[in-house]
Amino acid sequence: MDQASNLRKLTEGNTSLKLVPTQARTMTKIIAIASGKGGVGKTTLSVNLAIAIAKAGHRVLIFDGDLGLANINVLLGIIPKYNLYHVVKGHKNLKDIIIQTQEGIDIIAGASGYSQLANLNDTQRNNLIKGFADIDNYDYMIIDTGAGISSNVIGLVMPADEVIVVTTPEPTSITDSYGLIKSIVSQTKDKNLKIIVNRVRSAIEGKKVADRVIDISGQFLEVQVENLGFIFQDEEVEKSIREQKPYIVNSPRSKASACLTRITHTLLQIEGDDGETEGLAGFIKKFFSFIDYRDKEMEERAQRDLEEEELSELDGESDDDSEVEISNSRKSKISEVKE
Repeated sequence: MDQASNLRKLTEGNTSLKLVPTQARTMTKIIAIASGKGGVGKTTLSVNLAIAIAKAGHRVLIFDGDLGLANINVLLGIIPKYNLYHVVKGHKNLKDIIIQTQEGIDIIAGASGYSQLANLNDTQRNNLIKGFADIDNYDYMIIDTGAGISSNVIGLVMPADEVIVVTTPEPTSITDSYGLIKSIVSQTKDKNLKIIVNRVRSAIEGKKVADRVIDISGQFLEVQVENLGFIFQDEEVEKSIREQKPYIVNSPRSKASACLTRITHTLLQIEGDDGETEGLAGFIKKFFSFIDYRDKEMEERAQRDLEEEELSELDGESDDDSEVEISNSRKSKISEVKE
């Protein structure tokens, strides 16, 4: 079975939406929010979008997927007593660490300083899978991923039903957002990809940036990216961050809030196939499956490279001592890869 087929099995499932704001879903829809670089306002957008969706009558959970640098609780002015680390270690059940906020959303705080969700043993993985299965009563889970294209980021993006890429008009941000889309498409072209342009100075600028990303993604990656909208540069956003109060609540009449309300309406009204997502337990299982697949693929690739290197060296060295030295070197390298 080829790589595309394997990855399709890991990420298969309905990626479309058919929603009415006042109607609850039967299983949780997962939306991953990602960016090619840091500092584009991804976490602020995640929090405010979650609140806006909750205001439309849905039960919303935010999962802080930026594990080593957990920021969701900071933006909400919350100091969590427990976080994902306590669940992984078996000290708490997942439902015990969920924090209910006055803004009408629930959050799973990230485990600050514990960045490798992929490096869990079987018991820890089962703790997490069982925990997500026990809380699959939300309409939406918003995942605030880390920035960039690390294994943790791509691992959280791939099982999601929707992926929203956040960029800004800065050339480096545009380039990095394309790099993120390219990394996702290299695994599968079946992802439901959307883009939001943050901190724009005009509607024309927002459309221009989105069209650029959409055009180059279609031309060079042969993938369709949907323009979900833009958010104006707004002093109220900076003020909300300083005061640790989301701008959709603190400044509902601001330019940024108006943009976000329009984006939320568009997101909730998207029509698609009438299918079901696999929910939270299915999501976390796919995450681990994807990580395992990537690890195995990398190990096999490294082993092939080492074998090719050995053959090349054997062509130039034929005495017994050289062969023993090459063999020992090869074993050492393979051991390093596995570790």
